[in-house]
Amino acid sequence: MENWLYANQTIIIKSSVSVVAIFVIILIYSRIFGLRTFAKMTSIDFATTIAMGSIFADVIGSTDYSILKGGVALFLIILLQTLYSFFIRKSSTFQNVATNTPILLMRDGTVLHQNLSKANVSISDLYAKLREANVIEFSEVRAVVFEVTGDISVLHTRGDEPLAEELLQGVTR
Repeated sequence: MENWLYANQTIIIKSSVSVVAIFVIILIYSRIFGLRTFAKMTSIDFATTIAMGSIFADVIGSTDYSILKGGVALFLIILLQTLYSFFIRKSSTFQNVATNTPILLMRDGTVLHQNLSKANVSISDLYAKLREANVIEFSEVRAVVFEVTGDISVLHTRGDEPLAEELLQGVTR
């Protein structure tokens, strides 16, 4: 049986070098590819971040996974994310095919039950997000949007200020 509290010096040095090396590689790639590298604006961004974390863990936790292999895998994942983002910006056809649209779950204090079903969101999930946003009454809610990232945005006010319609541009109603 393996000793869980002890590792030989070679393994500790190898792990330490791997952590520093892969950290530096991620730092360099994030500077080259920009802020979008760790954004969670789309489901692809989210999946990319998870994949990067998995590769990071594999490189530092496995003796079979080389730093070079991890660096190449990270590069390819970030490159694919960058290309995906580029095509989303440049082609409305690609954007329509490759992305989901946000869904309106609540408007002006009224729960849109049909959209809750479409989004596979329960009423208790919605109420939890309203509580998180410190909503006291439904009348405060101007809109609740289920974003493409899986986040739920709650737009509310204590007064009668109207919601800028531009904020709901591209949202399925």
